[in-house]
Amino acid sequence: MWMRKLPVLIALVAPLVLSLSACNKNKAGQYAGVDGDFVTGTPLGDRVEGSNFFGDTVARGQFSPVYFGYDSIEVSSAEKPKIEQVATAMKSSRGNLIVAGFTDDRGTEEYNRGLGERRAQAARQALIDAGVPAGRIQTVSFGKEMPADPGSSESAWALNRRAEFGVVKK
Repeated sequence: MWMRKLPVLIALVAPLVLSLSACNKNKAGQYAGVDGDFVTGTPLGDRVEGSNFFGDTVARGQFSPVYFGYDSIEVSSAEKPKIEQVATAMKSSRGNLIVAGFTDDRGTEEYNRGLGERRAQAARQALIDAGVPAGRIQTVSFGKEMPADPGSSESAWALNRRAEFGVVKK
C-alpha cells in the first residue's frame, strides 16, 4: 500500500529537500540562495556582539536624524544631504553603523515595527548607494517606542517619523 504512495511522497518531499540544501552557508558565511535581508536583498554583515543602540557601546547624536513623511519609507531629496554627511564620515572611518527606524504613535505596534524597519532599510540603502559598504551597516526598528516628542500633534508626529544613526564604538 505504501509503495503506491511513494511517488507522491517523493514528489512532495523533493522540492523541500532541494530548497533546504540551497540554504547551506557558503564560505563567506552567507546562505546560498539568500542574497541578504528580506527588504532590499542587500547582504547584511554580522551583528556586532554586545552593541546596543541605546547602550554605552554605540555613539549616538553624531548625525542628524533623517525624517520621513506619513506612512512613507522614501528618503526625500531634502533629507539626502544628511545621508551624504553620514556616508562621508563612514567612508573615512572603519567603524560600523546601526540605523534605527522609528514611527509616530498611530497604527498598531506590529505595523509600526515593520514600518520602522523599512525606514531603517531605506536609510541603509541610501548609505550603500552613497558608497558605504553594506556589511558595515545594521538596522533595528523601535516602531513607535521611544518617541522624540511624546505629543499627539502633527509637529510631534513629524519628529517621531525618523531614522537615527549610531556608530558602534570599538
